[in-house]
Amino acid sequence: MTNLTVYQIYDLLNRPRPLWLVKINLSETSLWMADLSECNLSWADLSRADLSWANLIKSNLSRANLTFANFYEAHLTLANLIETNMTRANFTRANLDKANLYHAVMVEANLSRANLSRANLDQSNLTGAILARADLSKADLVGSNLNGANLTYANFFEANLEGVDFRSANLEKADLTGANLAKANLQGANITDVDLTDVITTDAILPDVKKQGGKVPAPAPQPPIS
Repeated sequence: MTNLTVYQIYDLLNRPRPLWLVKINLSETSLWMADLSECNLSWADLSRADLSWANLIKSNLSRANLTFANFYEAHLTLANLIETNMTRANFTRANLDKANLYHAVMVEANLSRANLSRANLDQSNLTGAILARADLSKADLVGSNLNGANLTYANFFEANLEGVDFRSANLEKADLTGANLAKANLQGANITDVDLTDVITTDAILPDVKKQGGKVPAPAPQPPIS
């Protein structure tokens, strides 16, 4: 892990892009509004760093340490966050449109009002994460863990949620229109005011929808009797 002085860091940030910052140590560094677009930050240590409003479009943050980092309203469109550790990081209002978060660890991370539209979150760990009012429309979350997550008012329009663990999650008033919940586990989840009428629920484990004020999916049409 490369350690730099404050002067060296700011000198580096003023050089032509893209920057090669593999395994760099930027922990607890203030990178507020920094332009790190298309930079290679794989395996970097950005724990507790402040990257609010930073530009990380198309950046490579794969396997980086982002624990407790602040990415408030940061721009991460098309960013590579494969197997990145984002535990308890703050991504409130961040733009992660089309980002790749495959197998990322986001335990107890704050992604409220974040834009995750069309993002890849397959096999990611979002246990206890906050995604209130987040936009996950058309996102892929196959096999992800959202156990105990706060998903109130989240937008899952046409999202692929096959095999997702929603146990004890709060999905109150979430939009699941056109979503795929096949094989998902919603045991103990709060689905108050959730409409499941246009949702694929094949082999899904559902709580008592009617008791929580939701709408059950319509039964699958039967083939005509010849």
